[in-house]
Amino acid sequence: MSNNGVPNPIHYWLLSIQIFLFSSSALNARTAHGWGTKHQNPIKGGSHNLGHGSSSSSVYDSYQPYSPIFDVPSFGARGDGVSDDSKAFQVTWSAACAVKNATIKIPSKFRLLISPITLQGPCEPGLVLQIDGMIVAPGGPRMWLKPELLQWINFKNLHDFVIQGRGTINGQGSAWWWITPRILQNQLTNRNSRYDDIMKPTAVRFYSSLNLTIRDIQIQNSPRCHLKFDNCAGVKVTNLSISSPGDSPNTDGIHLQNSQRVEVENSTISCGDDCISIQTGCSDVNIRNIKCGPGHGISIGGLGKDGTLACVSNIVVQNSIMVDTLYGIRIKTWQGGVGSVKSVIFSDIKVSNVKVPIMIDQFYCEGGTCRNKTDAVSLTNITYNQINGTYATQAIHLACSDSIPCTNISMGNVLLTPSTTTKGLMQDLCWNSYGKSLATVFPPSLNCLETGNPLSKKASNFNRTHFTC
Repeated sequence: MSNNGVPNPIHYWLLSIQIFLFSSSALNARTAHGWGTKHQNPIKGGSHNLGHGSSSSSVYDSYQPYSPIFDVPSFGARGDGVSDDSKAFQVTWSAACAVKNATIKIPSKFRLLISPITLQGPCEPGLVLQIDGMIVAPGGPRMWLKPELLQWINFKNLHDFVIQGRGTINGQGSAWWWITPRILQNQLTNRNSRYDDIMKPTAVRFYSSLNLTIRDIQIQNSPRCHLKFDNCAGVKVTNLSISSPGDSPNTDGIHLQNSQRVEVENSTISCGDDCISIQTGCSDVNIRNIKCGPGHGISIGGLGKDGTLACVSNIVVQNSIMVDTLYGIRIKTWQGGVGSVKSVIFSDIKVSNVKVPIMIDQFYCEGGTCRNKTDAVSLTNITYNQINGTYATQAIHLACSDSIPCTNISMGNVLLTPSTTTKGLMQDLCWNSYGKSLATVFPPSLNCLETGNPLSKKASNFNRTHFTC
């Protein structure tokens, strides 16, 4: 201070430098722990440089200053597609899981090789996995250290979680698709493990989770199912691309089981099995604006295998396209099952060269011969509206149970014609299916629903009330 009591300007200048240095140190400390706005890419020698960042103005890169971003390179991931980055990914997840509204960042040009992994909650709310690069699976059964696992990337016990980005999850499934169980047994790292076809891993699975959003990414070439939700609620899948060859076995696109309040929209799915499969325990499912093909169409079931209870209700499939698929919209149940499928709407579906556009199969039998059984999952309140396009083999196939008829089926504004390449058409089938046509249907053979009140035959000797939904 000057002699006359007025502060000296030099003191102001020195104080400003001290404040600047203190602020810089704090910012550097936050960045070193993944809290900065720039990505750090570890290189040899342990030094860091800025790498793999994008100058795009995409919403995914518009992070708020000092937002909690955890980029996997800062936690030791190499991202070369050769080195196993599983541990680095797990450490990144653990760190981000403990922070509210955190984002885990996989930068573009990164290839993150990940072995089978479980990413588990509960986490702080608002966690985001931002995939702009690629996550790749090990290259085949020989490289899987734990082949007994049923999934590759397993998300568990999460709440308010988002996966988004411009990147890809690649299951590298081609090494699995055509291997027989015996050959596969010889390739296992642990030769004492037993293996069969059902053990081929799902690429991405969510279990026991609430309020999930999956958007904009690509999932490709899974060994088995691409994306599965089991025991989940409040799921939204949008703008997804799922792809594997049409002859890749059992590669369902999206598999729903024991899940409620699910929306799947604006997505393209090509695979070797059902584009979307809806299993027991599902309700309040809305599917719209899906392009499916190749594949087996959009299916409910198979339900009731080995006499089990199946409960499915309030399903809507609308504004979707099926191209070169085996089926269009299908409900399939095993003989001997119990329970019900009810309140299902198929609306505004366009089909192109689909083998069988409309199918109910209550005699579903997968592989070999199945014995006739009396019990059946009951089907009621099924609506088909605005189903238009071309078919390759049979326009409609409604094969309902001998003992428990399908009831309250409504059909209207259905227009199906043979495709130009069709050879060997089959006659349309309506068996033990009751309902009415509400508007024009073509060909006339589609108007085959029985009317009246059907009487169900005695299904079994035990009390079915113990097996109701």
